[in-house]
Amino acid sequence: MTTTPDDAEARRAVKPVICYPVETLPQPDMALLTDARQDLRKTDEVLVQPRDAATFTVPAGHFFRITSVEGSQVGDLNLWNANDLNERFYSGKTRALHGTHITTGERMWSSFPGMRPMATISHDTLGWYGIDAYGGSVHDVIGTRCDPYTHNLLKGGQYHHCCHSNLTRAMAAHLGVPVQEAEPLVHDVLNVFMCTGFTRDTGQYFMKASPVRPGDYLEFFAEMDLLGALSACPGGDCSAEHSSDVAACYPLLVEVFAPKDGALDGWTPPPVNGYDRSHGV
Repeated sequence: MTTTPDDAEARRAVKPVICYPVETLPQPDMALLTDARQDLRKTDEVLVQPRDAATFTVPAGHFFRITSVEGSQVGDLNLWNANDLNERFYSGKTRALHGTHITTGERMWSSFPGMRPMATISHDTLGWYGIDAYGGSVHDVIGTRCDPYTHNLLKGGQYHHCCHSNLTRAMAAHLGVPVQEAEPLVHDVLNVFMCTGFTRDTGQYFMKASPVRPGDYLEFFAEMDLLGALSACPGGDCSAEHSSDVAACYPLLVEVFAPKDGALDGWTPPPVNGYDRSHGV
């Protein structure tokens, strides 16, 4: 049994403090990126099929774009340093620095010890959405990815088209290794186009119908050579469930673009984090 203290309301009324003030966080040169993206040449594209995933590569200094092409569809995005797969997207630290959802001018940060920008969001056609009355927003770094383990725990059965499994198969095919070897490389995602938040009464992670429509896109600038994997979630627009053979699902298009020569003069890839890794020893 717990007893509510007499000063409970005063304790609840204490003002919060931002954990990581970001005034000194290195900022992207958005003016440079905005100018560079005005004259792009497409160099590659990959169409990710519904309830499946595909890999793609992006050279440092190029842009890539994820587009809804046929219907409202969300996607789960993993990123790795193409030259060192141990350096991968760190959703938890990205969330701690930028918040639960990210948009134009914010970055996807890499895991320790690199901890540097992997990609900067250069344009977001859903930037208008903001935060709705339920506390929902788009492009979250709070959901981990739908997976067959949680599905089995909650519903039983062996469902193989969760985003975790989709990403695992795509990486196994890309690397030419068994799925068991590829699986540890799959990590927490950026939920592209997904509209999510936390309920105010129970604090539970919720999803609602994505506002994305054909033609909407999320565009990134590659801060390093990237290997990406994108899953077209089996929940479709995630208006009802996110591991399903019933939901209407659609493909997602990934396009890679090169800027014109000289457009990024003055830009250099970010160095690895400056911490000396001595850990006090």
